[in-house]
Amino acid sequence: MGIGGGIFLIVVGAILAFAVSDSVDAIDLAMIGYICMAAGVLALIISLVLNAQRTNTTHREVIERHDDRRPPAPPPAY
Repeated sequence: MGIGGGIFLIVVGAILAFAVSDSVDAIDLAMIGYICMAAGVLALIISLVLNAQRTNTTHREVIERHDDRRPPAPPPAY
């Protein structure tokens, strides 16, 4: 979801909770707004934690070489 998705959920939840005054019989829009805001905050926190971990990791490249050739013959003795 990422940072943008979390912010989007917070904004939509705030609009539903505080700006919409319509009422639907079976749905409490304010409660849905609060749920969206909570999900947005959770998504924002998780994405920030994951991004912080991603920047702190170090990458190490390991190169293994397997040489199946025989070593060169010793020089002839005179």
